[in-house]
Amino acid sequence: MMMNKMILFSAFLFVLMSDSPRKAEVILSDDDYELVFSDEFNLPNGSQPDSRIWSRKTRNPDQCNRWNSDSEKVVFIKNGHLVCRAIPNRSEPNDTARMLTGSIWTYGKYNVTYGRIEVRMKTNNKVGNFPAAWLKWQPRNWTTDPYAEIDIVEMFGNMGSANHNIHSQLTVKNPKHGQKNSFRVPLDVKKWHVYAIEWTPTYVTWTIDGKPVGTYKKSTDPKLLREGQWTFDQPCYIVLNQSVGDGSIKGIGRYRNTTYETQFDYIRIYQKVKR
Repeated sequence: MMMNKMILFSAFLFVLMSDSPRKAEVILSDDDYELVFSDEFNLPNGSQPDSRIWSRKTRNPDQCNRWNSDSEKVVFIKNGHLVCRAIPNRSEPNDTARMLTGSIWTYGKYNVTYGRIEVRMKTNNKVGNFPAAWLKWQPRNWTTDPYAEIDIVEMFGNMGSANHNIHSQLTVKNPKHGQKNSFRVPLDVKKWHVYAIEWTPTYVTWTIDGKPVGTYKKSTDPKLLREGQWTFDQPCYIVLNQSVGDGSIKGIGRYRNTTYETQFDYIRIYQKVKR
């Protein structure tokens, strides 16, 4: 099945689709949602991701972003897939990073509030592997605004599992928050899977290949809400990345002097049809 359809959203021209959606989702009907954003990564081999949508994510000291690089060796299109890599730094003598890692984001170009967001991807199963597809609130003030992050999926080292996490102001600031905000599913991550969230004003549900694996709900407790149990009503940007662990997070392990690679087949966003 083939289709060619140009997606227009918020007066912005997005990417040309060339494949019809794979029938993997079972909990939503076509009447519930409509496609509003898509990147199928169907550019010529060696291309960079569409610059109208994506930029390279900036480097900062945290584990996920400490070695982000602008090198074309760590982010590129191949055979209709986005390839993100982490490679030993043998080509950038003026860069002190031990590894060069590939990460792209839609920061300042596209954001989303609510909807069904799905990513089809596969990765390595190696010690030190740390790829992810995730959303983060773009705050007005980075130091005072509450924290909000939704991890569609993360992979930790060679654990052979999909990890789904959500981080609110409460869960970040209070280690004894008591919220079930993490879900782990044993899985062959070397194979293609569709990882998705359904994000609404009252809950986030994660699915793998259409099967629900966990839900985080907005509390009805006023005290918890004041403490930031639910901080997920704001626009978020998208991040797709391949990072490596430093040994500080259980299960990921410390990176090895080797190449890590994650491939993304597509990202698609659906939102509720207004009737």
